[in-house]
Amino acid sequence: MAGMSRGSVKEYGEAIKGRYREGNRREKGKILGQFTQVTGYHRKSVIRLLTRGTGPPGRRRGRPKRYTGEVVEALRIAWEAADRICGKRLKPFLPELVEALVRHGDLIMSEAVKGDLMEMSAATTDRLLKPFRMKGITRPLYHRLMQKSR
Repeated sequence: MAGMSRGSVKEYGEAIKGRYREGNRREKGKILGQFTQVTGYHRKSVIRLLTRGTGPPGRRRGRPKRYTGEVVEALRIAWEAADRICGKRLKPFLPELVEALVRHGDLIMSEAVKGDLMEMSAATTDRLLKPFRMKGITRPLYHRLMQKSR
């Protein structure tokens, strides 16, 4: 009976989910063995299926985000001022650029945000700018100038 449809497997899983959650180690092992035999699913897949939704809601997995809110917004402003260049090219002159933006009042930030921005790697810069890069895809200023001169 290894050819069950996904819907049938899901119904079967919902039916035994409560028994699995409340069972001890030995009972859980028996339930997993039975489920894998009936459905043909791998044990680890069955465990995921039966425990899905049991953890605390809204909790992110993995390492917590280091750069949020103000740092990302300050980076976006500096990136826009640098005509949306890539992170590898932005990183070397970011300190000078941020200083100029602060001096002219285009960017206001705390020292903590400034410190985070300065120690950010080029790869992290690119990763944080990815959502902004996808919006409003336009050519950099250099390419627009080159097209006009032709």
